[in-house]
Amino acid sequence: MRRGIGWPLAIGVVLLLLVVVLGVGWPIAVVHPGAPRLTPRLSHGDWALLLLGIVCLLLISAGLVWLCAWLVREMRTNQSQRAFLDAVTHEMKTPLASLRLGLDTLALRDVAPERRREFLASMDQDIERLRRTVDQVLAAARAEEPGLRLMRRSVPLPALLRRCAGEIREHHRLPEDSIDLELPREAWVRGDASALGVVFRNLLENAVQYSEQPIHVRVRAQRSGDDRFEVEIEDRGIGIPAGELRKIFRRFYRIGRDVQRTAAGLGLGLFIVRTLVRRQGGRVVARSEGRGAGSRFVVTLRAAPPGRAVPAA
Repeated sequence: MRRGIGWPLAIGVVLLLLVVVLGVGWPIAVVHPGAPRLTPRLSHGDWALLLLGIVCLLLISAGLVWLCAWLVREMRTNQSQRAFLDAVTHEMKTPLASLRLGLDTLALRDVAPERRREFLASMDQDIERLRRTVDQVLAAARAEEPGLRLMRRSVPLPALLRRCAGEIREHHRLPEDSIDLELPREAWVRGDASALGVVFRNLLENAVQYSEQPIHVRVRAQRSGDDRFEVEIEDRGIGIPAGELRKIFRRFYRIGRDVQRTAAGLGLGLFIVRTLVRRQGGRVVARSEGRGAGSRFVVTLRAAPPGRAVPAA
C-alpha cells in the first residue's frame, strides 16, 4: 500500500478502536458487579441513557468505517488520475517533441532526399501515436456513457479477428507467424462490430506491447456450450501477478512501476475492453501463472445465427 493511503487509514483504524473500547468497555466497567463504588443501583432512566449512548457510539463507529472506506477510495482515485495525467503528458510530449525536432530540421537544413523520407516516416509514426492516445481517451469516455447504444447484430467472428490481427501486424511491422490464428471455419456472435473491433485490437495490442522478442501471440476461437463463443488471446509476455488479475480492468490501473517505465500506455485499454464486452452481454477474464509466465484473456460472447457480414469500423 502506498504511504499516502497507509497513514490516513492507520489513523482511522486507531480512532475506530478507541471508539469501540469506549463504547463497549466503559459501560461494562460501569455496570460490572465488581465495581459498586463507580455507581449505585441504576434506575430505568439510567439504563435508557446508557443504551442510548451505546447506540450513538455504534452509529459513530459505523460512520467512521464508512468515512475511512470513502477516503481510501478517493485517495486511490486521485492517485490513479495523477498516474493517468502523467501518462497522457508523457504520451503527448514525447511525439510532440519529436515532431518539433523533425520540423525544425527540415526547415533549417537542406536535407538529402533519403534523410527527408526518414524524417517524414518518423513524424508519421509520431502523429499515429498521438492519434491512438486521443482515441483511447475518447473510447474510454464513450464506453461509460449511460446512453451508449450498440448496434447488436450477427458479426462474423473469424473475419473480424483476422482483420484485427492484420492491423496489429501492420502497425508493429510483425511477421505473419507472430500472431497465430486458430479459428473455426464459421462462427457468428451477437454484438456491435465496431465495439468488438476495439475490444480485440486492444487485447492484441496489449499482448504485443507486453511481450519480449520474438513475439508470439495465439488467438483461438471455439464454441462454449450451445449459445456462446470463447475467444482466447494468449501471449508469452511479462505475465500478471495473481493479486492483480482483477485490478487490471480498473480505469487508469497499470501493473507495477517497472512496467510503467518500459511500456507506454494510459491504463485505459482493459477498462474499455471490459466495459464494451459487458454492454454486449459477454464477459472477459484474465488468467496468468504469475510474472514471466505470460497471460491469457478469454472473451465470452453470445452466439448468433448467420447473417450479413458487417465490417468493423
